[in-house]
Amino acid sequence: MKLLILEDNEALCTIMKKTLEKESYKVDTYCDGNDVLNVINNGYSCFILDINVPSIDGIEILKYVRQNHKDIPVIIISSNHELEKIQLSYEKGCNDYLKKPFFMYELVHKIKDLCQIEDKYIVFDKDIKYNFIEHILYNKKTKVVLAKKEILFLELFAKNVNRVVDYSEIDEYVWEGEDTNMDNIRALIKRLRKKLPKDSIQIVTGIGYTLCKKVKISF
Repeated sequence: MKLLILEDNEALCTIMKKTLEKESYKVDTYCDGNDVLNVINNGYSCFILDINVPSIDGIEILKYVRQNHKDIPVIIISSNHELEKIQLSYEKGCNDYLKKPFFMYELVHKIKDLCQIEDKYIVFDKDIKYNFIEHILYNKKTKVVLAKKEILFLELFAKNVNRVVDYSEIDEYVWEGEDTNMDNIRALIKRLRKKLPKDSIQIVTGIGYTLCKKVKISF
């Protein structure tokens, strides 16, 4: 599960990152709100946003997140304890508000509570479905072997099945910073299509890929 932290206090940011990585989360950190705007669609499962950061504050980032991802949890962290600011955060769609200073245990507990995804499936048809928790593709009751990059590609759609995933998102999330090119991406899609129903993965010319409208999320 991949998390995004927006926090301009370097020491606090480092502590949060190390703590959450010990819990087996993948964590990306940013200190400037403007940088976060460019990565909002990169497959994050939770956003942890400080309010007072350079360029664009955490509440404005929260508004952008909610425009694109209604169901992804957002935790606001702030040393601002004013009721007006807390109310505004909830009005704009945050799931929780954590006042600084806080214990790392509190943050970990809130993330685990908000990001529970028990028995979540991407259902391709009546026989083929992907279990997001187990990271396993099933064809009826038979397990279909998936390579790591095939798993990461499917998990890009776990929060928003019917949106378009662009090439830069695939590069960032699936290749995890490794050098890649369009030939590698096309080869990955070709391999994955052989394991899924026909036309499950559709190309959006010049942009990226999407799953066909028949594909659904099931709990």
